[in-house]
Amino acid sequence: MMTRRRATKLLAGALLAGAAPFSPLLQARSLRGEPEVLPYGVTAEDFAFLDELERSACLYFVEQASATNGQVLDRARNRNATGAMDVRFTSSVAATGFGLTALCIASKRGYVPAARIRKQVLTTLEFHLHGMPNEHGFFYHFNDVRTGKPLADSEVSSIDTAIFLCGVLTCREYFKDARITRLANELYGRVDWPWMLNGGRTFSMGWYPDTGFLSYRWDEYCELMMLYLLAIGSPTHPISSDYWDHFTRPYIRYGNYHYISGREPLFVHQYSHAWFDFARQRDDYADYFTNSILATRAHKAFCLNLNHGYNDDYWGITASDWQHGYTVWGGPPLMGPVDGSVVPAAAAGSLPFLPVDCVRVLRSLRQKYGKDAWGRYGFCDAFHPGKGWYDTDVVGIDVGISLLMAENLRSGFVWKTFMQNRELVSAMKQCGFRPV
Repeated sequence: MMTRRRATKLLAGALLAGAAPFSPLLQARSLRGEPEVLPYGVTAEDFAFLDELERSACLYFVEQASATNGQVLDRARNRNATGAMDVRFTSSVAATGFGLTALCIASKRGYVPAARIRKQVLTTLEFHLHGMPNEHGFFYHFNDVRTGKPLADSEVSSIDTAIFLCGVLTCREYFKDARITRLANELYGRVDWPWMLNGGRTFSMGWYPDTGFLSYRWDEYCELMMLYLLAIGSPTHPISSDYWDHFTRPYIRYGNYHYISGREPLFVHQYSHAWFDFARQRDDYADYFTNSILATRAHKAFCLNLNHGYNDDYWGITASDWQHGYTVWGGPPLMGPVDGSVVPAAAAGSLPFLPVDCVRVLRSLRQKYGKDAWGRYGFCDAFHPGKGWYDTDVVGIDVGISLLMAENLRSGFVWKTFMQNRELVSAMKQCGFRPV
């Protein structure tokens, strides 16, 4: 099965109605009445737009999750008048991890009744602990949303398990509920992190029952930071903090921008930052938050220099759907069949890094193309107005990163909650993180 990460590796190796329908589940409300501090250059109208984006995204993680086991669909139709669950049955363990965090946001903002949220969280944790197939605590990437059984050719995925666990541990710290805490502790404690090293200096990307470990490894800077920090902080099966030094941190230069990055799409500079608060601190190698700011600035400049119709009000490309299926594209350097399409999750996932630029392009996309590009769950995954193509789907992980980073810009809520996990604060200290 072609995954986002495998497609990235292969490519690198070779080189809706205008407004979301009203739902009784979603009722806008500020964060428990607390005033929101506007970043410089960001307006109250910008935050109102982000609230609309977040409410729509939270709706996805409620409606497109199984009521019996909590798994979240990998994708769903965005033009959905009733909120019925999509007929496709592929769930994504990473989307489920984003979904658990989304439920915390929905609870904090009062978008969804508290009793419904708690029930969904408990259902999800119980099933993944007792009913979901796993290997040494690691989950398969794609599964049957009805049964939890892995789909054909789906690997046991180290990074997707890490994303799921970030959601689990966000719930543990947000709810402070004895039952949720017990389930979260067991899920985290069950993972045998040294097993996924397979005797190497870095983590394998995954494992198949028939053929064993994948040859691809998490050996170069990307979204991998969460994986290593979760493993180093494990209370039951930790790895040494020495492994933090084992992955490479190559620099690239684009124009005046010099920063750590491989030949990867923009999402690799976003995912770990959705939960771990790297702002105002660094290790011996870098200030990774500033690095993501530079990566976002470079990506915007890259788009505007392509002569594909990109401008300040229309830019952003990352791994996503396109007119002919699914692709891994972006830059710098140029990767994939970039054709002038735009992927809203690219800018949305960088909202905390470049607030004014990212809010501007997202609001412009909503204003100019919302009739075709906006649906029940927010933006469709990608679109190309010049070709008259608007994706019919949303992709769960793209909805998720957009939601979490919008909330982090508005309140820092995910960061504040997740960083209450003592194991992970300890892991960062073991890796040499210190205030800038």
